[in-house]
Amino acid sequence: MNVIPLHASAGISGFESPAAEYSQLSFDLDELLIEHPSSTFIGRASGDSMQGVGIFDGDLLIVDRYVTVQSNDVIVANFNGEFVCKILDTQRRLLVSANEKYQTVPINDYDTFTIEGVVTRSIRCHRPSYWCAPQN
Repeated sequence: MNVIPLHASAGISGFESPAAEYSQLSFDLDELLIEHPSSTFIGRASGDSMQGVGIFDGDLLIVDRYVTVQSNDVIVANFNGEFVCKILDTQRRLLVSANEKYQTVPINDYDTFTIEGVVTRSIRCHRPSYWCAPQN
């Protein structure tokens, strides 16, 4: 992959062409984003309950089934037949949203609950494409 080292500030101002420092780097997005390829899947976030941790509606989630789940990890789980993306509080057995609009959900003994994996990365698409198309 060809990489142009560009460091842009939040303010927009004129700057020298980034092509002036263009360099060829050995860089693979798979290596950067996926640590355990055989146990990783990609899902799409839906809704606004995880905005507080930077996951927005339509973002792609890289979910790793290999890593050991820890308290306060962002996880994808099957909760009573519905896939959810939440913060897991293992001590209090809670599913926590990262948006104050949503209540914390207890995981009760009678609930069907399985952890599908830990969200290790998320990708935000700024222009629609095959993978980042608006959801129907």
